[in-house]
Amino acid sequence: MNKVKSHGGKHTGSAGGGGISRMLRQHKARLYIIRRCVVMLLCYHD
Repeated sequence: MNKVKSHGGKHTGSAGGGGISRMLRQHKARLYIIRRCVVMLLCYHD
């Protein structure tokens, strides 16, 4: 029964393919911002 539930969740996830790509882009942007902040902090520390 648990297997069926996880399969159903996977199906709904694949149904929103556009949402996944948007989420991935958002995640990339977040990583980029964090990296910029870290670089700025390191440069400021020097």
